Amino acid sequence: MPKYTGGEIVSKYLIKEGIKYVVGIPGHGNLPLVDAFFKNKDKIQLIQPKQEMSGVHLAVGYYRITGKPLCVFTSIGPGAINTAIGVADAFVDSFPCLVITGDTHVHMRGKGVLQEIERKKDSTMPKILEPIVKRSFEVATVGQLPTIMQRAFNYMLTGRKGPVHIDLPMDVQASDIDIEIPLPMERRSSGRIMGDLKIIKKAANLLKSAKRPVLFIGGGAITSNSSEEVKLLAEKIGAAVVVTMMGKDIIDNSHPLYCWSTGSKGTTIGLNMTSKADVILALGCRFADETASSYRQGVSFSIPPSKLIHIDIDPHEIGKNYPVSVGIVGDAKACLQQILQELSDYSIDYKRTDYFKEMQEEKKLWFEFLDNYRDDSKVPVMITTVLREIRKFFDRDAVIVTSSGNAQAQMLQELEFYEPNTCLTAGGFSTMGYSVPAAIGAKLGSIDIGKQDRQVVALVGDGDFMMTLSEISMAVQLGLDKIFFIVLNNHGWIAIKDLQQAAFGEDRGYGTAFEDNNGNTYSPDFAKIGEAFGCYAEKISKKEEIIPTLERASKSGKPSVIEIEVQRQYPHTGSPAVGWWDVPKPAYLEKRRKQYEEEIKEEKL
Repeated sequence: MPKYTGGEIVSKYLIKEGIKYVVGIPGHGNLPLVDAFFKNKDKIQLIQPKQEMSGVHLAVGYYRITGKPLCVFTSIGPGAINTAIGVADAFVDSFPCLVITGDTHVHMRGKGVLQEIERKKDSTMPKILEPIVKRSFEVATVGQLPTIMQRAFNYMLTGRKGPVHIDLPMDVQASDIDIEIPLPMERRSSGRIMGDLKIIKKAANLLKSAKRPVLFIGGGAITSNSSEEVKLLAEKIGAAVVVTMMGKDIIDNSHPLYCWSTGSKGTTIGLNMTSKADVILALGCRFADETASSYRQGVSFSIPPSKLIHIDIDPHEIGKNYPVSVGIVGDAKACLQQILQELSDYSIDYKRTDYFKEMQEEKKLWFEFLDNYRDDSKVPVMITTVLREIRKFFDRDAVIVTSSGNAQAQMLQELEFYEPNTCLTAGGFSTMGYSVPAAIGAKLGSIDIGKQDRQVVALVGDGDFMMTLSEISMAVQLGLDKIFFIVLNNHGWIAIKDLQQAAFGEDRGYGTAFEDNNGNTYSPDFAKIGEAFGCYAEKISKKEEIIPTLERASKSGKPSVIEIEVQRQYPHTGSPAVGWWDVPKPAYLEKRRKQYEEEIKEEKL
């Protein structure tokens, strides 16, 4: 039987799992692990993020394209804690990632060695990550590692997926043991969880009775690969397909039954469909406050009287925010297949219904509203103009990545996607700094599934970009092509400035604009920064410049940074919030406070 160190066990097990990359930064707390990666560098490639949070975002972007998790590794202390935002983002949006953090030698725990946190508990790092992972394992001996590696993958990839943490002390990384590397599937569950057939029949009968059915789609439907089933069911019963941010690309957005999004930053069509539905089938969604217009009755939803069928892999979500007529614990794809089987002899000619005609009229009104709002002559351009131009330029299977901000909100309201897993965004944790590393992960994933020439776009605001702009170095180091970092520069955190002005008055907007001590607008030259990193770069501000610039960037053979100056004066900065969101108004703003107090009376919690 061969002898392997703890680091070698990790490395060789990852190779058996088919993991192609490990993502992380070497430090004194993980040197034996990194050396084991060195010994296997012909089989597993080390990728160097410049901040550990970005490593997790990269892993999530890669998973979204390939369906395969990656391993992110860190040293002890600061490097480990740096992963927290990325891990929390993955946890809230239910994406798997294995995070291995170095730690103090087992026999030195509690001594306060370099970078140990030990005042309340020896080697406290696992407690820091515990609330934001599916499971945290603390390894004490090298003999525990093989089983822990198997269990970690089992936790990550089954049920409601999510990140898993392994705390790996330095001495365990270096110690060895006589052992065979185990097979991944020895402790792996497989298959899909089906719904209880009696409850499935009840759901099917309720859908048959519906005159205004809505399929309300969350990220769980994407994760379960249920796009085809959603389309088939929608067409069978004539249902409007309304999406959350994480479910946006569930079906071709140009499909006549696709009715966009609901919620505070939703669309009028989505709001009208969900608020007036008689039966809603919610699939893999949490009914988060933005989607539900902060639960204000009749804005996003009217439950009751609307009847709710809620399908989710996690019983925690069913009935949490709205009462259900039918609650089904199960995999989204499997449960939809069961419902379709129950409805095999049922169908309607949905294109002849008044409900379908209403959908088309509502869509027409929404896009007329957007067309009237958009002013392509403005210089700098409006974000809505940029979105229209990039949709013209990029292929239908291009991956577009967004983080929290106006670009994300307007993407939800007006940008069409045509294939699942082409809209990647930071959802429930609404993280800034996500787009750049996630786009790099998505590009690596596209290469690994045989789509080397697929375009990947990180659509970011300048505030977002500055949080992780150092990661464009990874794209250059990896020699990536057809990856575009499009920086919408409005010189500030203008999405929050817009919120301040909408909530508190147009004279507001404090702490959100980037200005120098003299009150002058401040911005780095992102195009020059991109060039300094080794990217192709241009800086533009007009509509007619966008497509020619993208054409030149596409031919450059390099990653590209395209800085686009965009409008920064409210209300031309971002499209209007057509739903509602609970933003408390201070008591000293008496008129606004009075209106707010009336509005929150309509919240149904």
